[in-house]
Amino acid sequence: MKTGGSPYGTHRVISPKGVLPQPADVIDNDMEIWDNEVLIDVKTLNIDSASFTEIVKRACDGKKPVDIADSPEDQEKVKAVMLDIVAKAGKHKNPWTGSGGMLLGTVEEVGPAYKGDLKVGDKIATLVSLSLTPLRIDKILEMRPAIDQVDIEGKAILFQSGIYGKIPEDLPEKTALSALDVAGAPAQAAKLCQLNQKVLVIGGGGKSGLLCLYEAKKRVGPDGLVVCCAGSQKSEDRARALDLAHEYFHMDATDAVGMYEKAMELTNGELYDVVINCVSIENTEMGTILSTKDDGTAYFFSMATSFTKASLGAEGVGKDVNMIMGNGYTKNHADVTLQVLREHEGLRKLFEEMYA
Repeated sequence: MKTGGSPYGTHRVISPKGVLPQPADVIDNDMEIWDNEVLIDVKTLNIDSASFTEIVKRACDGKKPVDIADSPEDQEKVKAVMLDIVAKAGKHKNPWTGSGGMLLGTVEEVGPAYKGDLKVGDKIATLVSLSLTPLRIDKILEMRPAIDQVDIEGKAILFQSGIYGKIPEDLPEKTALSALDVAGAPAQAAKLCQLNQKVLVIGGGGKSGLLCLYEAKKRVGPDGLVVCCAGSQKSEDRARALDLAHEYFHMDATDAVGMYEKAMELTNGELYDVVINCVSIENTEMGTILSTKDDGTAYFFSMATSFTKASLGAEGVGKDVNMIMGNGYTKNHADVTLQVLREHEGLRKLFEEMYA
């Protein structure tokens, strides 16, 4: 067994040398562990939504994930792209979005120098991106395009610095996996949203958006305002049925002017104190920024966000907005997120129906 590996996994980087595993182009996915690593028997990959959407689009002539749910032929094309990504990079880092996702699996081996409470047999979800995780896919067993999940036979490596969540006994595995995949979003919402604020969640009918709506409404109190902007009537109805906001509408979030006008209407011209962007499509930066009041906060959780478009766009319209780029890690984010499912029976039931 090899010894002396970096806690950050730099000993696995093949090229370019000197960088961490996430920005690296190629990493070593040999599944013989170093003494400070953990080997995981992988069951399910939960691909980042922006990543999976882009893979499907490129593999299947512009189609969306929901379009290939009943198409074995299209799913085979997506499988081929995924296998090629891992074969070339040693990890599942989308070459177009740079993002990855996370995985569900069982601890198979723990290195003797690894410091932590993991033991063989523990079921865990990794809370670090697949874009930095050494991964080997032996076989793709099943694909659930509508929820970005892929069951595989394969192995993965967790570095000493890699965070994880143990799968709780009171929630189905894949329900917990789906929630933990976006754990950073509701945990950030809990930190950012304060009493009596006006909050907008863009993409509020999706997985991360629904969790953020719950935390936002919980934090702003009875005199605050939480607004759900969904991408379709169906997703608007989903959020409305769960009573997660005070106001609801659906709109194309790339329509920046339309988003601004709707924000002015619903806030009596004040705009929002906090805007949380959870959508998985490009070019929603300016709709987010224009909806945020000066000195307000725009939180971009989506991996489809362009830092350049957001920063230069804000400058171009003279908006002094505090912008937070989506850090997938927030202290205690796994606990915060799973607690949401325990507190809101309707959300838990929805997650179990959609993801279990």
